[in-house]
Amino acid sequence: MGLFGGVTYDPEKDKDRLLTQLGRVRDVMFDGQWHTLAELVVRCGGSDASVSARIRDLRKKKFGEYTVHRKRIRDGLWVYKLELPDGYNPRSQGQEAVRDTAQCP
Repeated sequence: MGLFGGVTYDPEKDKDRLLTQLGRVRDVMFDGQWHTLAELVVRCGGSDASVSARIRDLRKKKFGEYTVHRKRIRDGLWVYKLELPDGYNPRSQGQEAVRDTAQCP
């Protein structure tokens, strides 16, 4: 199996695109705030399904093994929040300080 799973995953065609999207989702969520899926789609690009998959990827060991919290706001509306790594303070560090902890070959 490749870096990303799925029957239709083709590393040659999909790897760079998915890694780029994963980085965008991670970078946005590094603000430590709650985000709806719709907000992440607008800010990161892609479809609901692809951004949702990247949120799940962030929980995987090979992509940083982040803790992503979720809570239901109402009906089918959920919000997601990435637990920041120990010692990381988004208010004291600029965007360039976002660490790439994913181990991606």
